[in-house]
Amino acid sequence: MEKRISGHTRLLALIGSPVGHSGSPAMYNYSFEKLGLDYAYVAFDVKEDGVKDALNAMRLFQMRGMNVTMPDKVEAARYMDALSPAAQIIGAVNTIVNEDGKLIGYMTDGEGFVNNLKDHGVSIVGKKMVVAGGGGAATAIQVQCALDGAKEITIFNKKDSFFERTLATAEKIRAAVPACVVNVYDIDDADKLQEELASADIFVNATIVGMKPMEDQSIIKEVSWLRPDLVVADIVYNPEETKLLREAKAAGCTCVGGKGMLVWQGASAFRLYTDMEMPVEEVKELLYGKK
Repeated sequence: MEKRISGHTRLLALIGSPVGHSGSPAMYNYSFEKLGLDYAYVAFDVKEDGVKDALNAMRLFQMRGMNVTMPDKVEAARYMDALSPAAQIIGAVNTIVNEDGKLIGYMTDGEGFVNNLKDHGVSIVGKKMVVAGGGGAATAIQVQCALDGAKEITIFNKKDSFFERTLATAEKIRAAVPACVVNVYDIDDADKLQEELASADIFVNATIVGMKPMEDQSIIKEVSWLRPDLVVADIVYNPEETKLLREAKAAGCTCVGGKGMLVWQGASAFRLYTDMEMPVEEVKELLYGKK
């Protein structure tokens, strides 16, 4: 690293809290070195009340870009000079590009999901998708898939205090992409979930169900709901193979795990920062010890 740092090196960073566990510095710095780019990437623990100051520093230090993780994504969007279509619908950003002092906010989580599917030979164009979840990652997936050509998106979410937010997201998607049919149902309505899965091309678990310490749980209660021509994707990456994916694999489904989404969303941000492609296969090897 010290051999690469010069008086011309431009800085990029991750902000959020906590950030100590993040693989982003390793991913980006490896890619910069691999491609001979004069950038350096660090992580700063910044809570919501420090976001405005962090963005002012970004301008002051002429930083090229910044990634944003929880809990700062919504707060950061408030201070952008411009937003990508996805970020505008979602109202949050995870990637900021500094274009000569103008801060442009993007949301690459959904792109990461779509490109991870492509990496497994799956296209969302013209497809019916069923998505479980209404949180940040789920919303990014729903919005990006609509923008990228999904025919229909059926959202299942808990009918709790956040259900209204899911309904509002669906309305925003309908307004932005009228050609995409969007419906929202209560995830506890098992009969409706079974009915929608029967006509779906792709099912996505965008909840935390299946993540440690809930690795013995699955969002799908009956294995008989799964069929060989259904694509099943899980954004959970710890464990790498969730109970849902194990059961879907046994049912003959095409299965897509969550680890690739992390790399591909980073690759989208890398392209925005550098106009170059991240060496994705090498980064997978670096982060996960396999291609």
